[in-house]
Formats: sequence, C-alpha cells, structure tokens
Amino acid sequence: MDVDHSHPELRRPVVARGADYEAGDVVPEHVHARAQLLYGSTGVVMVETSQGAWMMPPQRGLWIPAGVTHSVRMLGRVRMRSLYFTPRAVRAMPAACEVLGMTPLMRNLLAEAVTLPAEYDVAGRDGMVMALIQQELPRLPILPLSLPLPEDPALAARCRAFLAGPRPRDRIDDWARAVGMSRRSFTRHFRAETGLSFVAWRQQACIMAALPRLAAGEPVTSVALDLGYANPAAFSAMFTRSLGAPPRSYREMGGA
Repeated sequence: MDVDHSHPELRRPVVARGADYEAGDVVPEHVHARAQLLYGSTGVVMVETSQGAWMMPPQRGLWIPAGVTHSVRMLGRVRMRSLYFTPRAVRAMPAACEVLGMTPLMRNLLAEAVTLPAEYDVAGRDGMVMALIQQELPRLPILPLSLPLPEDPALAARCRAFLAGPRPRDRIDDWARAVGMSRRSFTRHFRAETGLSFVAWRQQACIMAALPRLAAGEPVTSVALDLGYANPAAFSAMFTRSLGAPPRSYREMGGA
C-alpha cells in the first residue's frame, strides 16, 4: 500500500492538485497524511475502503479524512481536482468518508485554487481564496451515496460483486443459500454487518450502480428497466425519494 503524504513539505493549510483520468483507471489502495476533498467536473468516481463504498457523481465532492486507506476507480473520463487540508484547517469536517453537494461558489473556488502557485502567499489574495474554501467546506451538504460493506469476507465479496454487476431480482433466499445460512440467520447477520436490511442495501446499491450510466447519458428508461423496474416512473420516484433529485438531473450533469 502506498502512502501519499500530500506534499507535507509545503507549509500551507490547503494544497490544490489537478489530474485527468480515463474511464477504468484505478488508483490502488493508498493513504493521505492530509484530509482530501475530491471533485470531478466530469465522470463518476467510486472510492472504496474496508468499511464501505462511496459513489461521487459529476460536479459533486467526496470527503476523505486523513489516514483513511482507500482506492479510487474512475467510471468514465474524470477531470479531477483535489484539495488537501492540514488537520487544523478542517476541524469541523466528518470523521468518515462522505459524498458532498458542491455549491457554485465552491466549484469556482476550487477551479481557482488549482491555478495558484504551490507556495502561494498566505497573507495575500491567494491565501484569501484558500481561507474562504476552509470557511465554505463545512457548509456543503452530505449526500446519501454511501454503501456499507460487511467485514465478513464471504459476504463482503458477494456485496462487492453485486455492486459491480447489480442483479435487482436477487432475493434474500438466494444470498442466504449462497453463504450457507437460513433466511432468518442471514437477515440478522446482514443487518448486524451493514446496519441495513438486505432490501434497503440492495436498493442503495442499485442507485449507485445507476449513476455512472445516467452520467454517461443513457436514457432513464433503459436504466430503470435494466434495474428491474416495471416502468421509469417507479424508478424515478424511488431515485428522487432517496437522493432528493430526479435521475435526469444526474444525466444532465454528466454532460456538463
């Protein structure tokens, strides 16, 4: 596992970096000495840790605390921008990974931050940009785009396989049989491992699997039918209820 110290030699509270990735690119497991805010203006990004998976749609952000071992997978071409923060610069941020909504102001601040010199003048205009970022960061809303993963190795492997290729018609009985448990034992074990019922976990996994397809411009109807919904309206209602925005809003952002 690589250790990325996020340029600790720079005595700045916030450091900005930019990179572009192709679809399918993977950044293997690594850990940062600083907390990180990921942002992709295009493409969808999936971050995994031993505890769960987080899906970052286009024009959203993803918060990764310092010291969290994670891998990053690009689901589409990603124009990524990252901010790295010292602990003192982000006292009010979550202690776990979270997907964040990005305000227009924050997007513009981040776009400006990556143009600044590495050793920017903290006391000048550039330092004010970075200081405003620190003020705006705790105001970003948390989005429900996380999926807890179990510690049980066999169950975790099955969950990861489902996330990579959802089968919405999978039943509790199918999974219970596959891991050698009774239905009752499996439902108790699954909730104890993930904090969710199997049905709630499956729905969240399907939502997350839909995001890269929507961002790539696939019709909502095609995605809904592939995920086992009888009609697009039922899928759209479930999606909107879960994420607070209809599927087409994510599809439109994918082309931004």
